[in-house]
Amino acid sequence: MIKDVGKFVGQEISLKGWLYNKRSSGKIKFLILRDGSGYLQCVYFKGNVSEETFNTAERIGQESAIEVTGKVRAEERAPGGYELDATGLKVISETHDFPITPKDHGIEFLMDNRHLWLRSSRQVAILKIRHRISKAIRDYFDGHGFTLVDTPILTPAACEGTSTLFETDYFDLGKAYLTQSGQLYAEANAMALGKVYNFGPVFRAEKSKTRRHLTEFWMVEPEVAFADLNDDMDLAEDFLEYVVQSVLSDNLEELKILERDITLLKNVKKPLPRISYDEAVEILHKNGIEFEWGNDLGGTDETVISNQFDRPVMVHRYPSVVKAFYMKRDPENEKLALAVDVLAPEGYGEIIGGSQREDNFDTLLSRIEEHNLPREAFEWYLDLRKYGSVPHSGFGLGLERTVSWICGLDHVRESIPFARMIYRNTP
Repeated sequence: MIKDVGKFVGQEISLKGWLYNKRSSGKIKFLILRDGSGYLQCVYFKGNVSEETFNTAERIGQESAIEVTGKVRAEERAPGGYELDATGLKVISETHDFPITPKDHGIEFLMDNRHLWLRSSRQVAILKIRHRISKAIRDYFDGHGFTLVDTPILTPAACEGTSTLFETDYFDLGKAYLTQSGQLYAEANAMALGKVYNFGPVFRAEKSKTRRHLTEFWMVEPEVAFADLNDDMDLAEDFLEYVVQSVLSDNLEELKILERDITLLKNVKKPLPRISYDEAVEILHKNGIEFEWGNDLGGTDETVISNQFDRPVMVHRYPSVVKAFYMKRDPENEKLALAVDVLAPEGYGEIIGGSQREDNFDTLLSRIEEHNLPREAFEWYLDLRKYGSVPHSGFGLGLERTVSWICGLDHVRESIPFARMIYRNTP
């Protein structure tokens, strides 16, 4: 692989990949080979190769699949610090008129050709960072005594709100819905295993066209028995620091390709600032934002609040009326939910949403009734409050928003290989 060529300086090797770009300088041709692990400049001198090989290097187009042979040498000016004194060139699949060229293309054209756009250096960098974030997520929880549990994608009822469900017919049982969250099932697993997490796709039929929204995205959701809101916030900040610092440690090259200013990313270390919803409202008012207490924070509100800090900020104790039915009320103020959102800086908004869960049977039942949810769909969930109920908490982190923030992307659509939005479900 190209990423390993430094181990073979002075040796002759063969590599397979795709022609990323090429240029000529008189009797020299420079072919940039990519293989997914990196980029390598292959130099063809007309006097060192056969006329057929030189002509082939001239003829083949961008994204032709090729095999190159030559001797590796160190070259500081070349991509990756090495280049190949090429002697051989074999065409595996010849390509011409590749649709995506180094010139600027409109975003709709690029999205229509997403299956090909993924090959660009920028998109490769994003996907590698996404991979590192996913690995860091698993490494963190696996290393802190959590058990991975897989929760259903098809569910019988809503978790967050009935207006944002994708529904489907489910045999003779009526309607089923694509999951909005694995949390309720994670709670059941936590009562068996203590500390669990699920990590998979979720679906929201939310008719939003903002740069932060997808209809299909990935979420990691830890759930911990015998944990309150403070424990939840402690876990969230420790976890977030680990994820961000892992990327800074392993993906600086990709961040450079994205021209990402990492100044604020370096600040993502404990402790993260914690403010109450009331304090957040005061910040908005001081900054000239007309905001009524009791409303949920919008995108602009979150940006104004997060701009006051040099790292993610945790906003806790929201009005219960804007939060989900399963969130426990603050015993000191029943109008508040023991909930927390983590807002990323630079206008990226909420990346973590969590809470302490309601653990009392009667209270939870009344919340289900208040939200006009069908009790029969939640009988199993209520059972968790009848048999060994304990205080417990958890949160969900949206992978794509996190990738967008860490990579510094303008729109969440680039954070996932194939974005699903209200106006796009292809390719």
